[in-house]
Amino acid sequence: IIDGINSDAFVLRADCLRLCVDDVSAGSSTEFPDRLSLMEMRLQAQDDEITLLKSSLADALRKLRLHEQQIPLLKQQLIAGKTPMWSTLTLYGYLLPVMPSLSLQDALPEGVPLMEEDLIKETPEEDDNEEEREKEQGWCSLVEESIKPTMVRSLQQQQSKSSDEGQGSAPHTPTSSSPAPPKEAVCSPHGQSIKMFIRGRPITMYIPSNIQNYEELRMDFPTEKLDLDWVYGYRGRDCRGNLYVLPSGEAVYFIACVVVLYHVTNRTQRHYRKHTDCVRCLAIHPDKVLVASGQTAGVDKDGKPLQPFVHIWDSTTLVTLQQIGLGTFERGVGSVAFSNDAGTFLCVIDESNEHMLSVWDWKKNTMVLEVKSTTEAVFAVEFSPADTSNIITCGKSHVYFWTQSAGTLTKKQGIFGKYKKPKFIMCFVFSLTGDVLTGDSEGNILTWGKSTFQIMKQTRAHEGSVFTLCILQGGALLSGGGKDRRIIRWSADLAPERECEIPEKFGAVRTIANVDGEELLVGTTRNAILRGTFSDGFVAIVQGHVDEMWGLATHPSQNLFLTCGNDKQACLWNAEDHSLGWCTHLEESGLCADFSPNGSVVSIGLSTGRWLVLDVQTREVVCDLTDGNEQLSVMRYSPDGSFLAVGSHDNFIYIYSVMEGGRRYTRFGKCTGHSSFITHLDWSKDGKYIMSNSGDYEILYCKSVKDREWASYTCVLGFHVMGVWLEGSDGTDINALCRSHSEKVVAVADDFCKVHLFQYPCPKPKAPSHRYDGHGSHVTNVRFTHIDSHLLSLGGKDTCILQWRVKGGGTGDSREHPTLSFPLSSSIGSSEQGSQREKETV
Repeated sequence: IIDGINSDAFVLRADCLRLCVDDVSAGSSTEFPDRLSLMEMRLQAQDDEITLLKSSLADALRKLRLHEQQIPLLKQQLIAGKTPMWSTLTLYGYLLPVMPSLSLQDALPEGVPLMEEDLIKETPEEDDNEEEREKEQGWCSLVEESIKPTMVRSLQQQQSKSSDEGQGSAPHTPTSSSPAPPKEAVCSPHGQSIKMFIRGRPITMYIPSNIQNYEELRMDFPTEKLDLDWVYGYRGRDCRGNLYVLPSGEAVYFIACVVVLYHVTNRTQRHYRKHTDCVRCLAIHPDKVLVASGQTAGVDKDGKPLQPFVHIWDSTTLVTLQQIGLGTFERGVGSVAFSNDAGTFLCVIDESNEHMLSVWDWKKNTMVLEVKSTTEAVFAVEFSPADTSNIITCGKSHVYFWTQSAGTLTKKQGIFGKYKKPKFIMCFVFSLTGDVLTGDSEGNILTWGKSTFQIMKQTRAHEGSVFTLCILQGGALLSGGGKDRRIIRWSADLAPERECEIPEKFGAVRTIANVDGEELLVGTTRNAILRGTFSDGFVAIVQGHVDEMWGLATHPSQNLFLTCGNDKQACLWNAEDHSLGWCTHLEESGLCADFSPNGSVVSIGLSTGRWLVLDVQTREVVCDLTDGNEQLSVMRYSPDGSFLAVGSHDNFIYIYSVMEGGRRYTRFGKCTGHSSFITHLDWSKDGKYIMSNSGDYEILYCKSVKDREWASYTCVLGFHVMGVWLEGSDGTDINALCRSHSEKVVAVADDFCKVHLFQYPCPKPKAPSHRYDGHGSHVTNVRFTHIDSHLLSLGGKDTCILQWRVKGGGTGDSREHPTLSFPLSSSIGSSEQGSQREKETV
């Protein structure tokens, strides 16, 4: 059955791929992202149903196995001529039907020893609802090796199931796309419980013993708040002309939804944060103070498109002076440019099918004219410095010369004549004589006549594309290469003068900004900004990841944190001086990480079941092991560092004994029972219990540890974090969660580019929270630093790391209500992962 489900999914993916190929072959390059997004949404819906079907099948198989275990007992009773007098016994997580006349050892599954300290007797008299009691079934964490008595409870879990009022093991038909308010608290053999519903699936939450009246609990805003402290990264992989130097000494660039003003000498940052989605382009006013920045369209939490716009703002005060184009531009803003007279006009090219070119009197917020540009990609636009009525654009297979007259724009295409027409015109600048110099994908610099629109000269410059051109004050020219990674300085008549090559690890040259004639800033295609000169070489002053990130871990005693992602890089950062300590290549995608409690090593889980242990100081690989052949989603050390739990997409949690301060590991056991992949887990404070989430809608409970306290709280489903589920969530919208070490607040990373801060505990629905923007993609992970001074958040596709300063909230500030100060719940929850982006949800 499962193979059949996977086959259907494969067919759907093949259909999507075929549609995408058809789009590209038809030339609909601008429609491709939208159609791809639509296909991904359809795939997501199918994946959701597949996950539920698999869960239902796994539950049915477990029921069959349980019945098979009961048949021999029933036969023995019938042979003995006894009437079955059933009672139940919880042992190692199994809910076993036993007879007084039978040996308990005989009733256990083969190979599981009996330990008397772990027996919990259940009789019909203990349950007010006999029908519900009879439907309960056990769930066990089996181990491959003998288990020490002190660790038995760490591998013991029991699942409580019922048909209608209880928690369903088979998937229900979704009746709502949002978490429903919990029902009124009811009593059960396990204590008071409430139910919440995600997509129609009931999930039972057991209330801690010291909560007398759940309904009277009050949810308030946390007294703590967040301030954006630092932005790690730069968007150079797919954007052009996005690095400038201001007279203030600040470099201005963007990543995600933030425009960063980084003072190169003082190593400080300021941030312009008025954009609602990813920034895609920048332009500097002739006064070198005002900045125009355009953004992409994006979608809101309901999937509805948000309109793109351009902001004009003051780089000194960060005050927004004007917003233009809201409701006019489609999909996003690809290029912007100020006129060179007094900067009165702003030219904008959007990312619609026709790449509409519009000219605005931005101070009056009025559009002067608008015209269709081309159906091909457009890379750059500029006003002529000599005549504001002339505009140049370039892109795929074209360079256009536009002339404004009588309220309209007419264009003339550049004539290549005897010269080979390149596939792309990547960039252009104006020489001091007024000629247009273009860099193309053939590695040539072409000189165009001012009025003839024909090529006057071709200069061979680079191997591969010429990605950027920069005119210096005296008329000299700088060019940056793609494939050869070279920066060349040319004289005014295009004679080569000097050159250098940037290191391969930084990628190709994306853009060049002149600081003072000698010193340069270089943005690269691997999201780095380099600073240097031809004589002294270049060093990185800004670095970041170049692909989606999921792995995040904070050091237990220092202001250090580690990130890893699909770019196969693991990076150790210093949160205090905002520097990159080291970066190492992993050979595979890194998806999760955790520091050992002594802070000397860090474990990193990879995409193939392999995991590494690195020495924090030397980057040396001290251990290299593999569990299963599927991706690992969570690594977690026990509080004393004696054990490591590894959560895998093969549905297992692997337990390792840790020795020699984290430098030697021995397989201790394997927890089984989850019917879907592991997504989150936490250890109890005494290191004897594990709370885990998996990727389907079932929820599992450790019955014997209802009031257990947990060393960390990262599981996204549980009584203490019920209130973080926002109205409209479908069970896949929270990607990560982290409780502060002070246990006062909990930070949440959601699928709508937001970071939330809730009070902790947060057990009631619709709890208020502080919400923070900045990411331009789903937020994949959040973690507090060791003393809760900062919060780190990871963006997925935006490749951005945001560091937030935690402010406010003194000792005891967030514990104003005594009824909320209670021990942590022991619920082991699971929900559904279901995003084309491999979201680590419940």
